[in-house]
Amino acid sequence: MARKKTEQENHDIQFEEAMKRLEEVVHKLEEGEISLEESIQLYQEGVTLSRICGQKLDAIEAKITQLIDEDGQFKQKPFRVEGEAQ
Repeated sequence: MARKKTEQENHDIQFEEAMKRLEEVVHKLEEGEISLEESIQLYQEGVTLSRICGQKLDAIEAKITQLIDEDGQFKQKPFRVEGEAQ
């Protein structure tokens, strides 16, 4: 079994790599052909990866801005998804 990554290593992981690993974890859990102990470890890893992905998406969303044309002048406004609470 691969060594467990430290918390710092998990936070240094790229979003795409975290999503790929999360998909692998979900696939293994769905197969159901692993021990209870391994299932628990994979579940915990999946929760950690899910949180990391969420944090990275939140950080990226905070950086995205929209250019809005108001009265012939362009202004920057924070990006908001339609229907999202502000």
